Order: sequence, then C-alpha cells, then structure tokens
Amino acid sequence: MRTALVLLFLLALAAIPGSLVPQRKISPIRVDDFIVAHPTLGPIYDKIGMFAVYSSPWFSAIYLLLFVSLVGCIIPRVGVYARALRADPPRTPRNLARLPAYASREAPAGGLDSAGTGVLDRAAADLKSARYRVVRHDDSIAAERGYLREAGNLLFHLSLLVLLLGVAINGLFGYRGTSVVVVGQGFTNTLTQYDDLTAGAAFKESALEPFTVLVKNFEVKFETGPVQRGAARLFRADVEVAEGAGGTPHAETLEVNHPLNIHGTTVHLIAHGYAPKVTVRDGNGNVAFSGPVVFLPQDGNFMSAGVIKVPDAQPKRLAFQGLFLPTAVVTNADAAPVSAFPDALNPALLLDIWSGPPKTETGRPENVYSLDTTGLTQSKKADGQPIRFALQPGDTYDLPDGLGTVTMDGWERWVKLQVGDTPGMPIAIGAIGFAVFGLCLSLFVRPRRVWVRVRTAESGSRVVEVGGLDRADARAGLTEDVTELADRLVGEPRERG
Repeated sequence: MRTALVLLFLLALAAIPGSLVPQRKISPIRVDDFIVAHPTLGPIYDKIGMFAVYSSPWFSAIYLLLFVSLVGCIIPRVGVYARALRADPPRTPRNLARLPAYASREAPAGGLDSAGTGVLDRAAADLKSARYRVVRHDDSIAAERGYLREAGNLLFHLSLLVLLLGVAINGLFGYRGTSVVVVGQGFTNTLTQYDDLTAGAAFKESALEPFTVLVKNFEVKFETGPVQRGAARLFRADVEVAEGAGGTPHAETLEVNHPLNIHGTTVHLIAHGYAPKVTVRDGNGNVAFSGPVVFLPQDGNFMSAGVIKVPDAQPKRLAFQGLFLPTAVVTNADAAPVSAFPDALNPALLLDIWSGPPKTETGRPENVYSLDTTGLTQSKKADGQPIRFALQPGDTYDLPDGLGTVTMDGWERWVKLQVGDTPGMPIAIGAIGFAVFGLCLSLFVRPRRVWVRVRTAESGSRVVEVGGLDRADARAGLTEDVTELADRLVGEPRERG
C-alpha cells in the first residue's frame, strides 16, 4: 500500500502540467503558438509529451504501475482472508489473565457439574447469539467474530481498482466540448459544431450520438429589488431536440443543473450572454456583413467585449472592436463605458474602427473573439484619439473616409452548451459507492476474540475464567463485555427465544 500511495501522489503531480501547458487535443493553435514563441523549450516539450500529457508514455506508466500495485496488494490479502475464513478460532491461551480484558468468577457451591459442561454450553450459546464463531474444547470455549472487517478492506481496495478502470474508460472513450449558440439557431452534434473539444485517446467521431438542438427561446430574469439587485433568478432555454437522422423534433426545457440526456450524451447549459445584431455596408454600398455577433461578458453586469470582422468589404476590409452595454448609463462615446444592470434595459454598442487592404486567405483559423490588427489601421480623430462611436437599436453610423455604414439592428441572446459523454461514469460511481460501504465495514466492524475456561482452584472450588482480545486499536467496551459474560455464566441460565 505504501507503493500505491506513492504512485497515487506521483499521478497527481504528473497531471499538473496538463493544466499549465496547452494540450494539442484541446487547443492545437495554442500549442503551435507556444512552439513559435519558445523555439528552444517548445520542441523539448513536444518530444517529452508535455503537449499530450494524459496520453504520454510516462503518465500512462504511472497509471499502469498504480493499477498493478493495487492488484499486487489485493491478491495476497484475498488468499490470507480465504484461509482465515476456513480456519478455526485460535486455541485458548494458557494464561487468560494476561489478556487485555479478563474476568474470573468462583462458581457457587453446586453451581457447576464436575466437568463444567453446563457453563461451557451456556457460553457457547451466548457467544453464538452475539454472532461469534465458536469452537468447543475439552475445558474451554474459543470464539471469534469480525471477519467482515477484512472483507471491507478488500472491498475498498477492489473498488479503488474498479474506480481506476472507470476513469481509464472515460479517459479513453469519453469526450466533452462546448458550443456557443445564438437564440434562434441550432447545434448539431458533429465535430465542426464545437468551439472546443476534449476527447480521449480512443475517441472516434463515429461515437458522437446524432442529434440536433434548436434554441427557440432563452428566458432570463434578474433581481430588480434593492436586496441582491442584479442577482440571477431564472435561466431557462426552450429547445427542440431531434434525435438521429431525420428524427421528429420534440420540445424540451434546458436549465442550469437540469441537463438533457440524449442516449447517454448530456447537454448542459453553462453560460449565456448577448449578441448584438449589426449590418455593415462597405464603401460601395453593398451589404458586407449582417447578423448577430457574440460578445463575451466581462463583469457581473454583462458589459461584454467583442469583435466584428468584415473581411469581404470593398474597397477596404473592415473590423470593429467594442463593448456591448446591456444597460448603458450614458451613450456618449467619450464617456467611460458602464453597464448598470445585467438585463438589456438600455442597450448600447460602442465600437472602434479598423480598416486595411484585402487580406490573402491562408486557411489558418482565427479566434473570433480577438482581432489581429496586422495590416489594419485604426481610424482616429484630428487630435490623434481613436474614433469611437455609440449605437443603440435602429441607429446608423457613417464611417469616415467613405468606408461605409454600420447599423445596429438589435440584439439577441446566446447560450453556451456543454456536450459530453462519460461512458465510464456509471462504473466510477458504483465503485465509489462500494468503496464507501467497504470503508464503513472496516471502520465500524470490530474483530474480537473471546475465550472461556472452567478450571479447578487450589481450594477445590470451580472457577470460570473469561478473557477477551480486540484485534482493532479501539478496545471500548471490551472489558465491560467480558465482565458481563462472566457474571452471566455463574448466574442463573437465561431464557433464550
């Protein structure tokens, strides 16, 4: 077990780099950027598996050694326990007075027969009623109980082994990903629909359960009273779920901590925000972009930051960085942007302008929430300050230098869905339950041995001796139990029903 504990500690240490270093399965772009930014350290990390910690040889070796260590711990103990179950309780010690708990009583005259068989019979019946295993000898009784304590220990360790198996199944075949969906749009369970995805080494795209979730409506309520003003009171999405190819849609309700379960795949609602709807016309008067754009919340009042990219605008491509304020205190672009409440009571969109020549497509994916300003120029005022303009629903702003116009058509809400499948979770949960049960057995079952002997004293009187030994550390109640047993054996026999 010392080896298993050391390996368990090493496994926890080995998992730390997986949280600190970008992982190729989760974010390959970040891994490539890390290698470019660290030309010396990056290739070394790549060779030793730091970008794929949980599937690296050294992490797998620790995991497998822990598995083997637990197996090596359990198998010998099973053999020892099996032999203990078949063995009789140990024979009566020569000197019972040396035991931790001891009591002797002189039998009253005529209280025992010449061989003391009556008291031994009563002792055997008394101990059997207390769930002792009893063995009768010529002048004594040996009894033992508490065999379930070691069974609990074995069950606990076996459950840990099964728990590791369940975790391994999750690590190999499970997956978890997220997707931001604007209200009115849908999510289809395919790889291309995920914003990010974490999957096991043995995961295959064919394991994705085919279904579609259409977000019909998203209802949000916040506290408007003086106490806990702005606190969340309701997040509920009304969705339509179509299972399988061509399945008939049916209505469902998705709430926080009340996920959908679609043939083992769970869909959680984990976040929400705002997506302002804008229309951008380029310098030629053509619509270059129109639709909602996801902005990410920055504080508790949902002041949200985002980027609007218009790469197809002519004669210059356009881009906008800005903030969406659900409840803007002021709409003056020169004032500090502040949202006073998380609900959209007075929405406003504040934007900066960037423009530049058309960009050659490289096929390299870009982060939709950040703007690469390479090749772009920010529009500025005569005093050199950036031009920032404010829009409310229905407003249109004419861009400088004939770049076009921007119109805020309104806003929509978006929700963030977390979709995942953990095939080893039932195994892990069952193993945890059995581990707790085994731990309770090992903590509360007290293995105990008791011996009863009838001997003849030097004075010729008959003496009943009772000795006890607790095989656990705690001896609470042992002395009292031994004393009570001795008193009962020399007293009148009790009626047993």
